[in-house]
Amino acid sequence: MENWLTDIMSEFGYMGIMFLIALENIFPPIPSEVILTFGGFMTTTSKLSVIGVITSATAGSVVGAIILYMIGLQLDVAKLEKVVDRWGHVLRITKKDIHKADRWFDKYGPWTVFFCRFVPLIRSLISIPAGMSNMNVGLFLLFTTLGTLIWNIVLVNLGASLGNSWEVVVEYMGIYSKVIYVVLLLLVAILLYLFIKRRR
Repeated sequence: MENWLTDIMSEFGYMGIMFLIALENIFPPIPSEVILTFGGFMTTTSKLSVIGVITSATAGSVVGAIILYMIGLQLDVAKLEKVVDRWGHVLRITKKDIHKADRWFDKYGPWTVFFCRFVPLIRSLISIPAGMSNMNVGLFLLFTTLGTLIWNIVLVNLGASLGNSWEVVVEYMGIYSKVIYVVLLLLVAILLYLFIKRRR
């Protein structure tokens, strides 16, 4: 996959970076660290600039986030209640659980969106619950842009600084991602256990 990503970026420059980052937001398995660090490296071998790469990557992230946010809007609380009415006894979920989760996101949503932008996989998918909770679109865009901008600045500058060794960043980011995935799996397992225990 890395060769395909780098070929597109080499061929289409800023537009290629914007397209790939937007795609990465919609399909999280596409590694943003490869796109961003290679984009940083390209600033040392082409006419691309660090600011230009960061700007195009941030624009692509926001476009992808908006698409997922809009998908989330189609899965609002009212529609989830219909799912619970039909399958709640199987899923062991009640309308009260849905409203509780919705209130939690209303209260902590903006900061959740911001900090999740630094977490692999979740950084993209967080846009869906933001849409589901009808989070204020202005706040969503603000915190999405801020979190994404910081992520992009760090990785693009690392790629530019390391030059030909930009793949070192990808290796370390791979380790970081695996650690995060393990932590997330443990959290999900614990929450699932507590949820089932409470239901019983």
